[in-house]
Amino acid sequence: MSAQPDGPYEPLIPMPELTPDALRAAVARIAPSRIPALTQHLFEATTNAQQTQSLAPLRAFIHSWAVFVAIERHPQRAARLRELERVVNAGDQDPADAIAEIRRIRDEAEAEAGL
Repeated sequence: MSAQPDGPYEPLIPMPELTPDALRAAVARIAPSRIPALTQHLFEATTNAQQTQSLAPLRAFIHSWAVFVAIERHPQRAARLRELERVVNAGDQDPADAIAEIRRIRDEAEAEAGL
């Protein structure tokens, strides 16, 4: 695992390795309520990988949960993302700026996770 500073705030946990077990352990620490969703996603990815004889579903699982962990391990970033998603979903204002910031947050998270 590698930790990267978040300005004056340290992340809640170091960035885990990109394995199902390491991601599950990270999610259990930072967002335990999401473990059922992670477990279901892993089950579906494994089943699809077996049926299609492709690793693509497992790669998508790793990508999705690595980005989730990279975002959620920084509480301020996670809170900002949720606020931006509320702005987009509410439809009360032009969502262009919020969408652009969401993309930046996700791009930073992907880079932090090494994706």
